[in-house]
Amino acid sequence: MSARREFLIGMGATLVWPPAARAQQKAMPVIGVLSGGSPGPNALFMAAFLQGLGETGYVEGQNVSIEYRYAEGRSDLLPALAADLVGRKVTVIAAGLVPSALAAKSATSTIPIVFAAGTDPVEAGLVASLARPGGNLTGVSFLATELMAKRFELISDLVPQAGAIALLVNPNALNAEAMISDVRAAARVKRVQLDILKAATAAEIDTAFASLVRQRASALVVSSNAFFYTRRDQLVALASRHAIPAIYEWREFADSGGLVSYGTSLTGIVRQYGVYVGKILNGAKPADLPVQQPTKFELVINLKTAKALGLTVPQSIFARADEVIE
Repeated sequence: MSARREFLIGMGATLVWPPAARAQQKAMPVIGVLSGGSPGPNALFMAAFLQGLGETGYVEGQNVSIEYRYAEGRSDLLPALAADLVGRKVTVIAAGLVPSALAAKSATSTIPIVFAAGTDPVEAGLVASLARPGGNLTGVSFLATELMAKRFELISDLVPQAGAIALLVNPNALNAEAMISDVRAAARVKRVQLDILKAATAAEIDTAFASLVRQRASALVVSSNAFFYTRRDQLVALASRHAIPAIYEWREFADSGGLVSYGTSLTGIVRQYGVYVGKILNGAKPADLPVQQPTKFELVINLKTAKALGLTVPQSIFARADEVIE
């Protein structure tokens, strides 16, 4: 081959391939993560999210980029953060919990949005129905409200002599009243007095426990709430200090010394949330992806804590436990 021909071929490669390569780089999809929380407490969930994303073939920094926006507990910042992601023309918004998803929905009707809802996504106004979401939103729902009555039944079986049981709720939660209603119904069936305690800050959690002690409640149900999850060390420590048997939603509470937890696997939910984001990146439309609901629930008992409280765990509950921490 002549030197001139080699030169021309080389020039052709230079003229043709770099623009194509640049086009491929520009085409890399961008996920906008919109969270009401903070990066530190969300690290475990982001790992599960990235795992789910990886199952659909996407790896951050290789074939997808991620823009992170955290409200750091200030829900009033969510609309502006959502608008910023829309302005950056992200490919899909991973909006997490209902407040973030509602902010994203208000910001765009075209960019796909995936949520992980603790409240009924239909009642929250996110989707038209679970089977046929419609619009540009879909996601996963972890039945936070629906399992509250079951948690009440479990703690009342663990503390059968209890005449009064307290329920701790965050009054700012969208599903607070629904949870109170469900647990009140369960308390009537068990003929147990129900005391409602409310807390939306760390200081109010301390106050709630002081009220619980004054009211002489024999046990506590901690409602499903993202804020309570971030304060699990405080909640478990207070329950231990006041010798109050308590039940929680997530297994991380039992891992931290809480008596018992009953709910879905939170990391499993977030992994599926990541899978849905990946499916949308692969071309699926939110309207065609039914809202996923969990089918497996974990019952975790911390036997060490039960012994410290002087509780005998009934064999019927032992037999149903997915894990016993000793």
